[in-house]
Amino acid sequence: MKKHNKNSSAAEIAARIAAAATRANAEADARRAQEVPLNLPPERNGPKGPEPTRYGDWERKGIASDF
Repeated sequence: MKKHNKNSSAAEIAARIAAAATRANAEADARRAQEVPLNLPPERNGPKGPEPTRYGDWERKGIASDF
């Protein structure tokens, strides 16, 4: 990796940033290709509807609470 040079032009800096972004995207794609999906059993006695921890509301027996 080269150090930042005061004589580098904006175009050179932009080209290095673009190259780094391309490498990062390729690495991320490789990691995603290696991921194994979780094979979890279905939830028992869980809340019905949208996930409450994601949407911030928890309702049980008609009483709603925010957290």
